[in-house]
Amino acid sequence: MSTIEIQGRIDDQAKQSRRAAAAAVFGSTLEFYEFNIYASASALVFGQVFFPDSTPVVGTLLSLATFGIAFAVRPLSAMVLGHFGERLGRKTMLMLTLGLMGGATFGIGCLPDYNTIGYWAPALLVFLRFVQGFSAAGEQPGAGVLALEHAPEGRRAFYTSWMPAGSQLGFGIATLVFLGVATLPDEDLFSWGWRVPFWASALIVIIAYVIRHRVQEPEVYAEKREKNEIPAYPIATLFRTHRAATARVIICALEAVIYSVYAAFALAFATSVGVPRTTMLLVAVVGCAVAVCMYPVWALLADRIGRKPVFIFGLLGSGASVLFYFWAISTATIPLIFIGAILLIGVFYSAVDGIFPSFFAEMFNTRVRFTGVVVGTQLGFTAAGFAPSIAWSLVGDDATHWLPVALMVVVVCLIAAAAAVTARETYRTPLDELGNPVGK
Repeated sequence: MSTIEIQGRIDDQAKQSRRAAAAAVFGSTLEFYEFNIYASASALVFGQVFFPDSTPVVGTLLSLATFGIAFAVRPLSAMVLGHFGERLGRKTMLMLTLGLMGGATFGIGCLPDYNTIGYWAPALLVFLRFVQGFSAAGEQPGAGVLALEHAPEGRRAFYTSWMPAGSQLGFGIATLVFLGVATLPDEDLFSWGWRVPFWASALIVIIAYVIRHRVQEPEVYAEKREKNEIPAYPIATLFRTHRAATARVIICALEAVIYSVYAAFALAFATSVGVPRTTMLLVAVVGCAVAVCMYPVWALLADRIGRKPVFIFGLLGSGASVLFYFWAISTATIPLIFIGAILLIGVFYSAVDGIFPSFFAEMFNTRVRFTGVVVGTQLGFTAAGFAPSIAWSLVGDDATHWLPVALMVVVVCLIAAAAAVTARETYRTPLDELGNPVGK
């Protein structure tokens, strides 16, 4: 191979690395745009739109429960998407998840309310939330695998951190959009205003599709498929050869409880103690902005000193800062709420969220990596989906009763950190040796 050909191949690999990272960014942006507009709508709007016959507390509880439905379906969809992600290809499945999620999100914005079609309204809401959950099971973890398998050696954490950066981008965009409609009079907000953020998702879908369509399958995966080394039943191979890694990812993935409580519960809790909803939405935007800046910092550090210390530091810091954050909300002191959000999401949780794509994916070899990451994360993330409902039931009518919710998050952080301690450090392990037994 000539020097020109070698350089051309290097340039092409670099281009694919950037495209894979960009594809991960916009796919994750869509997922978390959807996540946040649904979380905001379930906390502020859906109780009156889809459950108007319930009391305010029960209506909020029911609407938050629909938020959790998307997580309940994830274990089943993870097994389906994981199987075909290995057999048909990473790109193929990510194109499918993009279409499903985009269509379901837009469809929610078109739903008639309870007063128009009765019980069909919440039933259709549950169905579309089901579709969102099915697609989300493969979107973010699958995009992380694609970015990791395209990334240059020594920079895998940096390239995969673009994916969770996209999640904060989606969270921030969604919050800004919802902040705009939240200022509308209640009559407009509850009739058409809440629908606008769901319709706006179509733009993100188009951008993500164009970028993702240009990404090739990773070379390390394509070689395995060409040699017919991908197992016929990846899920069976995963549980036979990577049981410990799968269990570890499931437990570590409980860290998502931090984010779901922050995104869905904290907003409803804050409004119950008199903090304006627009203020809390602005708090979320500031937290997201700080997090986006911190992701590359934590990722570069993880590429230098390892995944485990950064991940564990983030968990312990999140557990400590969540106590301060909920105390600040309970006092309705706006400056303290901003500081708490910046510490919790902007600083500490960004260390966890920025590292998990490389940390989790590097526990598996190429033959079962898509399946392992998707199944492991989604089994763990299922708990996160119902955390806001559990938190709200713990608070009930007592707005000062925040401590049990904060302690629940602290316990989750400690459990996930303990599981992370048992992992093998992989930041210096070559891509084709990841997930193999020690010494092989």
